[in-house]
Amino acid sequence: MDKWVGAIVALVVVAGLLWLAYRAWRKRETRDATLSAYPLPGLEGEPILETEVLYVATTPIGSPLERLAVQGLAFRGSGRVEVFAEGVVLRIAGEQPSFLPSDRLVSAGEATYAIDRGVEPGGLVALSWIVALHDAEPEQVAPYVDSYLRARHPGDSARIIAAVNDIAAARTVMQPHHESEASDD
Repeated sequence: MDKWVGAIVALVVVAGLLWLAYRAWRKRETRDATLSAYPLPGLEGEPILETEVLYVATTPIGSPLERLAVQGLAFRGSGRVEVFAEGVVLRIAGEQPSFLPSDRLVSAGEATYAIDRGVEPGGLVALSWIVALHDAEPEQVAPYVDSYLRARHPGDSARIIAAVNDIAAARTVMQPHHESEASDD
């Protein structure tokens, strides 16, 4: 009898935790429903760089522990990154291709951790970019985000960073809250 009580209590606790996780994810999807990558344009020519990666997560810039449910980039998965002069294409398994235009790319750099992935120093590539907004309030400003990738082959991290930084055009753009802080001085 005691075994049954323990099993039922354990089952109720696990079911409760699963329900809370599901509810939290649904709230996150609702919060981030206006965020997405850009539509994939017709790209001509060969990519500057193409390599296999593990896509880790997309987070607000400077907050690597807060996952965003960006359409097309909400879930971890294996994939490919393709760098063209027009921008970066992320092809994550099970998702539609995501496009990051060069005029919305800020920079690329090394990272050590994001969400639940901790690696050796510089083991992740962080792509900083300005996310697309859909059906947002007129005064809402598109946030800057970081998308984290783990290169599958040695040396590819440095190649990805160099290729993205070569095409990044938005690195001089400041977020509005930075501009207002500068004007308060």
